[in-house]
Amino acid sequence: MAAPAKTAAPKTAAPKKAAAPAAKKAPAKAAATNTGKGAGTNAAVDIQPILNQQNHAPAPTQRYGTVSQRLPIGLDEQTRQSSVTMLNQLLADTITLRDMYKKHHWQVVGPTFYQLHLLFDKHYEEQAVLVDAIAERIQILGGVAVAMAHDVAELSSIPRVPRDREEAPVQVSRLLDAHQRLLKNCHDYADKADERGDDGTNDLIVSQLIRTNEMQVWFVSEHVVDSPLIQAE
Repeated sequence: MAAPAKTAAPKTAAPKKAAAPAAKKAPAKAAATNTGKGAGTNAAVDIQPILNQQNHAPAPTQRYGTVSQRLPIGLDEQTRQSSVTMLNQLLADTITLRDMYKKHHWQVVGPTFYQLHLLFDKHYEEQAVLVDAIAERIQILGGVAVAMAHDVAELSSIPRVPRDREEAPVQVSRLLDAHQRLLKNCHDYADKADERGDDGTNDLIVSQLIRTNEMQVWFVSEHVVDSPLIQAE
C-alpha cells in the first residue's frame, strides 16, 4: 500500500527588514552673502530693474501746441515750447516749398525743360529730407508736428501757388521768394534757439535748413539771366 503523499509545509514569509531611519534634512542654509536682491543666487547676474524711470510716460493722445517733458534732454518746458512753435512754422514752410518743387517739376516747359525738370526733382528730394528732420526734432522736444495738408496751408507763411501751369521764369521767381521767406525765419529762429540754450534746434536750423536752402537758392538763381531768346534764321 502506497505511503500517503507528504504535504508541503507552508512557506513563511521572510521577516521584513526594518526601514532605515529617514535622514534628517539639513537645515536651510542662510542666503549667501554674495547674492543680490532678486530670486537668483549669483550676484553677477542677479540684477533688478530700476522701476519708474520714466516719470512722464507718453500719453496715447496729445493736443497740438503742447509739449511733454517725458524725454530727459535737459531743456525746460518753456524752452521746448518756444522751439516747437518755431519748428512747426519752419515745418509748414518746408512742406510747402517741397510741394512747390514737385508741382514745378511736373509742369515746367520751355527750352530749359530738361535741366529744370531734373533740378526741381532733386530739390524736392532734399526738402523732403528736411521735412523729416524738422518733424523728428519736434517730437524729441515733446511736441506735436503739424502734418496734414490743410493744417500746413493755414500755418505756412509762403503765399499759395495757383493751380495753373506757369512759365519757367515765374516758377523760378516763386521758388526764390519762398526760399527767402524760409531763410529769414531760419536766421531769426536759430538766434532765439541759441539764446535759450537749445543747441540741438540751433544746429538743425543752421547746419541743415540754412545750408541746404542757400545751396538751392544758388542753383535756382543761376537760371535767372537777362538774355532774351533768339530765334535762329
